Amino acid sequence: MRFSQIIEFTTGRIDELNSYFDDWIARSEGDRIPHRAVLQADRDKPGSYLLVVEFATHELAMENSGRPRTAEFGAFLGGIIDGPPTFRNLDVLREENL
Repeated sequence: MRFSQIIEFTTGRIDELNSYFDDWIARSEGDRIPHRAVLQADRDKPGSYLLVVEFATHELAMENSGRPRTAEFGAFLGGIIDGPPTFRNLDVLREENL
């Protein structure tokens, strides 16, 4: 079963996140477990963002959690956000391309 994690956070440094993420993607080419990431801005709450990370399975997501690259990304994110992030862990029950 596919699995998604949503990380909700606030920051005034989104450009730094985007730059870091571009570099992280390049450095982790061929050595990544997540297969998709979507960064979204909340139109109703300026400075609030959602990062949706998708995995083939929950087990792969848990494996990813223990990797040094993931810890590095988490440390960077923790250094630029305005408070603790909120995490949602979701099993994907249905997906349609409409």
